[in-house]
Amino acid sequence: MSDEECSPIPTSERKSRFKVAKYVPVLDWLPRYTRFKAVSDLIAGITLGLTMIPQSMAYAALAELTPQYGLYSCFVGGFLYIIFGTIKEVSIGPSSLMALLTLQYTRDMPQDFVVLFCFLAGCIELLMGVLNLGFMINFISIPVTSGFMSAGSVIIIIAQLQGLLGLKYKSANIADNLYKLFKNINKIRLSDFALGIFSIVFLLIFRKLKDIDYPCMRNKRNVTRNAIIKKLLWYFSIGRNALVVLITATMAYQFETRTGSVPFKLSGKIEGGLPKISLPSFSSQVGNQTYTFFDMCAHYGLGLGILPVISVLANVAIAKAYAMGVAVNATQEMLTLGLCNILGSCVSSMPTTGAFTRSAVGSASGIQTPMAGLYSGTMTLLALSFLTPYFYYIPRATLAAVLITAVLFMIDLKIIKLLWKGNKMDAVAAIGTFVLSVLIGIEIGLLLGILFNLILFIRLSARVTLQVVKCKTHLGNRYIMLKPDACLYYPAVTSFCDKIMNVARNDVPLIVNCERFTNLDYTSIKGIETLSKTLNRERNRFWLLHLNSDILESYRVLADDEYIRLIEKEESIADILYDDTLYKEDSINAKKKSTEMEKLNVKDFSYSNSQRKDSESNAEEVILMPLKEYKIQE
Repeated sequence: MSDEECSPIPTSERKSRFKVAKYVPVLDWLPRYTRFKAVSDLIAGITLGLTMIPQSMAYAALAELTPQYGLYSCFVGGFLYIIFGTIKEVSIGPSSLMALLTLQYTRDMPQDFVVLFCFLAGCIELLMGVLNLGFMINFISIPVTSGFMSAGSVIIIIAQLQGLLGLKYKSANIADNLYKLFKNINKIRLSDFALGIFSIVFLLIFRKLKDIDYPCMRNKRNVTRNAIIKKLLWYFSIGRNALVVLITATMAYQFETRTGSVPFKLSGKIEGGLPKISLPSFSSQVGNQTYTFFDMCAHYGLGLGILPVISVLANVAIAKAYAMGVAVNATQEMLTLGLCNILGSCVSSMPTTGAFTRSAVGSASGIQTPMAGLYSGTMTLLALSFLTPYFYYIPRATLAAVLITAVLFMIDLKIIKLLWKGNKMDAVAAIGTFVLSVLIGIEIGLLLGILFNLILFIRLSARVTLQVVKCKTHLGNRYIMLKPDACLYYPAVTSFCDKIMNVARNDVPLIVNCERFTNLDYTSIKGIETLSKTLNRERNRFWLLHLNSDILESYRVLADDEYIRLIEKEESIADILYDDTLYKEDSINAKKKSTEMEKLNVKDFSYSNSQRKDSESNAEEVILMPLKEYKIQE
């Protein structure tokens, strides 16, 4: 091979490849894809598909859509995340929160509203990624998120009670739901209720199946047998949703073939085949009224902002939970999620995001790369192509049980106890968000929770804690070192200036350590200017230590720097204060002597004899000292 063929890749080409791989992560991990990873992803993908198919149908039912819309939402996200995704455990698809929010803003409207909602949410998520707005998610604290998620879970559980009890009614909110539930309590179908309870118990038992310590497996001699049994129990536990759907659907089918009727309410006929690929409809006909694109946007209202933010929040939270210490590229996750929803809307998808339940299944299944989404998505397409006639027999009570057990463990009570002991303000934020979300509405509760957090943040940022340290140099000069605990921004300027002036009463030089001042706004700069003029007009009493060059440049542009006094290094403090003290003493003596000379020149004889003698002696000193200095200079 010639030297020309072995020449290294130019630096510019390597940089361009890195930039492309940053936005298309598959180019980074695909060249290192091994047979072991392929087998692991195949197993994880199939397991994930068994979980996703029944859950997606339940999520569609929660959004008051027919089950096939849940299946339409499963495969596009999985396929796209292979190319653009960054965290292998994240699985894009329908989720309980997305279904709940979709219902909130498209209730009693045709499917066109849902599909367009998905498209617009994707556009907003993509725009957030392009504008690098990932930092906005950081303003939603963990307590507020926990309260919001717990409230969503409670609302979902109450909403699924009608399916669990064999009832059918429409409700506007949780209060209306409970009212109609008690109103129709005499219409409860015992067969549906029994099947629902059986399904819940089955799912809860099988959830713990993999963690039970069985006596038969304690025999260490049969290691191979124990490993096989443990693996089988693990598969039964992971695939419990598909298993309970299969069992109850078989029961319904047997009832119909043998008795001609089914005692349970069923999902009903589901449209088979793959969805048609087309752009979402930008207008819709509802009865005699035609909704234009702008009418539909007005109908969504706050939902156009709430749903994308919650979608991104959930996705980034899952990514951070499974990142294993690696920094999460929130911008890339936003871009990916936006593409998934935009292209998903072309196959009639409902809004999608990541889900903790799917991520937990993928992680437990040994997932290695996002390639697992290929297999779970393919399983969904196969189900749409061949299994939709059999989905007719899935009882509604079973789907309600699947959904209830999926969100039951999202209710976080432990964090409330911990916060109440450790930080009561965070506990109030979590409890307040939960209560308001349940009673008023999930989106209003979230907004008020965020607002409460922001008020706390502004309140804290309006206070600067100053560490006051009394110091003395090796030359004997005393001074006070002031160390702010944070950068100075405009809400804290008044508090900062008041504290400085209180300390300045001691008539000792003040030195502010500005290490934490990374950037000062105009109000902060003017506050420091006022302090400098007040304390340094007659003599130097206020110094700034470690003020960076960028802030100094801003100061010179925005304020008067005549009275600003700077110290670059702590080692210089002793010399600067000592020289300043000498200069100050010389200035005082010179001023005093000048005053006495002026009084003599104007022949002020109002002094007493003793005072006049003192003045004369002082005058002699004032005259003699320059003469001596003059001779020395000669």
